[in-house]
Amino acid sequence: MFRSALLSNWERNDVVKRTTVTQSKPASTNGVAALDRAIAILDAFAAADRSLSLAEIAARTGLYKSTILRLANSLLRGQLLERLDDGRYRVGPATFRLGALYQRSVVAIDILLPIMRDLAERSWESVAFYVRSGDVRTCLYRVESKHPIRYTIREGDVLPLLAGTGGRVLAAFSGQQGEPYETIRKTYHCLSVGDRDPETAGVSAPVFGPGHILLGALTLSGPSTRVDAAFLQRMKNPLIEAAARATRAFGEDASMLEQAALKAEAEGPVLKRQA
Repeated sequence: MFRSALLSNWERNDVVKRTTVTQSKPASTNGVAALDRAIAILDAFAAADRSLSLAEIAARTGLYKSTILRLANSLLRGQLLERLDDGRYRVGPATFRLGALYQRSVVAIDILLPIMRDLAERSWESVAFYVRSGDVRTCLYRVESKHPIRYTIREGDVLPLLAGTGGRVLAAFSGQQGEPYETIRKTYHCLSVGDRDPETAGVSAPVFGPGHILLGALTLSGPSTRVDAAFLQRMKNPLIEAAARATRAFGEDASMLEQAALKAEAEGPVLKRQA
């Protein structure tokens, strides 16, 4: 997330140092190579790592320990890295600031609408993105079906939270207990026909942001006369994949959604034969 910001800051500092300290070295690839190694050190940290030893960083980056120590001093000064009392390292507070800058620069509609349009084009049905608003949910964005007969919800419309697949996904990942919420949390989707409205059907999956914060629910829906259980089973995998794409674009790990999509794809043929 902070690669571009780090690049620009480092390059500015590097230009100042080269022009004020020495003119003996041209603005060659040396600085870029050093920056690449510094970024490699930061990239060595995974979400599950609270800290890493020098040996662990060396193993993950393939860099010599002496190189890591030299670059670590610059990262420490820039607060991109911290050295703990036991000699281990962790990412520094400047990374949080850069991450916050990235989050503020990301516009949700720029991420979601292209993904929603792709899903609507693939399914020919309506795709919506719902967010929780207390005990209800609000349709934030919507891409309409290509069919003349469609299930119509407008952006800004408010619907129940505990009815319909979008609401149930939002409730499940907000901590709602019991069924079907336990199952939704395990499978990362909800599929139903006639849950909120007997004439509509849909399938929904959650979208997460940094820190695994629930951002909303992505929903594919339509009239139950056309969008039946067999159709929803076929679209279950593409929908979860779309939710995973959105989650990655917002900067969060989407591995659980990706696994759920693979499982849904594996189950698809069996479920379609049973339908």
